This record gives sequence, C-alpha cells and structure tokens, in this order.
Amino acid sequence: MKSWISKALEWCFICIRKAGELVQGYFFLILTDLEAKEPIRVVVTGAAGQIAYSLLFSVAKGDVFGPDQPVILHLLDIPPMMGVLEGVVMELMDCAFSLVRDIIPTCDEQQAFHDTEAAFLVGAMPRKEGMERKDLLAANVKIFKSQGKALDQFAKKTVKVLVVGNPANTNAFICSKYAPSIPKENFSAMTRLDQNRAQSQIAFRLNLPANCVTNVIIWGNHSSTQFPDASHAVVDVNGTVKKVVDCLKDDAYLKGEFITTVQKRGAAVIAARKLSSAMSAAKAACDHMRDWWNGTAEGQWVSMAVFSDGSYNVPSNVMYSFPVQIGADRKWKIVQGLEISDFAREKMDLTGKELIKEKEDALSVCQD
Repeated sequence: MKSWISKALEWCFICIRKAGELVQGYFFLILTDLEAKEPIRVVVTGAAGQIAYSLLFSVAKGDVFGPDQPVILHLLDIPPMMGVLEGVVMELMDCAFSLVRDIIPTCDEQQAFHDTEAAFLVGAMPRKEGMERKDLLAANVKIFKSQGKALDQFAKKTVKVLVVGNPANTNAFICSKYAPSIPKENFSAMTRLDQNRAQSQIAFRLNLPANCVTNVIIWGNHSSTQFPDASHAVVDVNGTVKKVVDCLKDDAYLKGEFITTVQKRGAAVIAARKLSSAMSAAKAACDHMRDWWNGTAEGQWVSMAVFSDGSYNVPSNVMYSFPVQIGADRKWKIVQGLEISDFAREKMDLTGKELIKEKEDALSVCQD
C-alpha cells in the first residue's frame, strides 16, 4: 500500500515539475519574441494635449500595434507646451510600460518625424471665436504644410499618417501635398469617431453591445455635412446576423434623428463638458490605426477618409470618407458595389461639395 502511494506521489511530483518547465519555457519564448522584435517609431503631435493624453496610454500599452510590439514614442508639441509635455513623459515613465523602449519629447520636427513608421497628427489650430473658416484653414495650412515637408524628408516612406486635427480631411490633403515622396494612400483622416458614435447610437437603441453592430458607413467630410449611413449595416443578435434596418424598423429615425445626432455629437459634447471630445477621439484614433496596421475582419469594413478615386461618383482628389477593407499588407481598398439610394446620393453630394470648397480655400492660401 505504501509502495503504491509513494509511486503515485512520485508521478505527481514529476508531472508538476514538467508542467513548471513547460510554463517557464512558454514565458521564455514570449520574452524572447518580444526582445526579437525591433521597436517601431511612433510620432504623436499635439502630444501635450487632451486627446494625446488618452491616446498615448493605449499606444504604449500595446492596444494599437500589438501586445508584443515595442515602440519608441516621439512626442511633438510647440515650445510653450514643453513644460506640460515633460509631465506627460513623467507619467508615461511612471506607468512602467514594458513595450516602451524610449520617449523623445521635442518641439523640433526633424527629431519628431525621424524614421517614424506611424504618425498620429493630432495637433492643429482650433477655431476661435470670431475666426472665419478660411482663417482657420490658413492657420492649419501652415502647420500641415510644415509637417508634410518633415514627413517627406525624415519619415520612412512606408509611414502610415493619420490626421486627427480638424478640419481633418483637408489638413490630410495639404499634408500629403507637401510629402510627394510618400504614397498618397499612406495618408488618411479620421472619421472613425463618427463611425463609433453611429454604431453606439444603433446599439443603444437595440439594447446590445456596440461591437454587435458593424458596417455602418460615414461618407464624406468630418464635419456637420457628413453622412452617417446605416442602410448597409448589420447586427449580430445571438449569433444571427440581421440588417440594422430590419431590426430597427424605423426609417424615419435612420433618415432623421440618427444622422443629426452623429453630425452634431461633437458640439453636444462641448456644450455639456465645456471641452471638446478627447477620450472618445483618442479611442477612435487607436481603432483607426489598429485596423490599418493589422487589417479588418473578414466581411467587415471601417470608415476612413482617403484620397478619392471618384468611386460612387463623388469628387475625386479630395480626402473623402469611404467604407474600406484593409488586408494584411496594410493596404486599404474602397468597398465597391454598394447600392446608393436617392436619399444617400443627395447627402453624399452635399458633403462632397463642401470638401471641394475646403480644398480650394486651403490651396488659395498656399504659397507654392
């Protein structure tokens, strides 16, 4: 009896030891892989601002480029904000992120954009009281012209550039204009915040989690003329995929309150919070870059403002938001063949006209 018990215990100890060796080996492989990956350089402009404060946390944590991808953070802001930026650097250090290999705070564009592979262009001139839209465009042309030139000179030619600062679509257009050596398809402007807002509105109405709603589209400009379109959206209800329009059965809502709520959401946040959207904008920027970097799920698309090729008979050579799918090669493709109703056509044309006017105004203040 004792012999049997002894042998059983011996086998238990052997199994425990082997299991320990396997676990130890597993973690060794993870750590080895982590060290084997070269860090990527990521630049965030307006790095001392509200949006960057939330955005940097997610990037450093691994939510954007992956839980095993080390990063070097390049933080750019204007000279008066260097003191605030120092505090941001302290907090990033105090978070003890395992993926952060270095933090470079700077007000120098050459240092900020040197060898960067991903760029979040958050900093922009905000519209102030009494400022005409053309004045706002003129101020931002100066910023994004300079940053475009810096990207052209110092960033990697494969850099993925996401413009968050408003007017985002036209700022992205100007930035690309002054970075001619970087492919145009490497520039985009953020309409993911609008997409997230639209998904959330539908999910809330259906009493479902937001991730159950997919394929909502934002067409056009990130402005009050944008067209949030749920006509092609679907919802997963307990494993069964249905069209949103069939679940809601409320055409008046989808053509009225739904659209205006998304269009005016930014202004509503400012009215309530006395500050512009920050946490949600940062989350959307991370969502946008994560999908661009890693690709979209099969059968799903996301909204990005990209250089228009005239698809769906919208204006070409403007940064227009389309539904796109992204492959493992990090290249986006506009989703084709979607049915466009007369109602949608009118909305898409309206926002397209605004983008043409914005582009013309911006180009009129360019010096070259």
